[in-house]
Amino acid sequence: MDHTPVTNWINEAASAAEKQGSGDLLRVVLIVMFFGCILTAWLLLRGYRQKDD
Repeated sequence: MDHTPVTNWINEAASAAEKQGSGDLLRVVLIVMFFGCILTAWLLLRGYRQKDD
C-alpha cells in the first residue's frame, strides 16, 4: 500500500464531498419522520384523554 500524504488525502476527501448531492432525499425523509412522530404522539395522547362528562 502506498503512503499518501495527509494533505493529498484531505484534498481528495474535500473533492469527493463536493461530488455528493445536496442531500435532498435525506432532508425530506427527516422532515416526514419529524411530522410523523408529532402526528403519532398527538393521536396517542388524544386517545388517552380522560372525558369528564
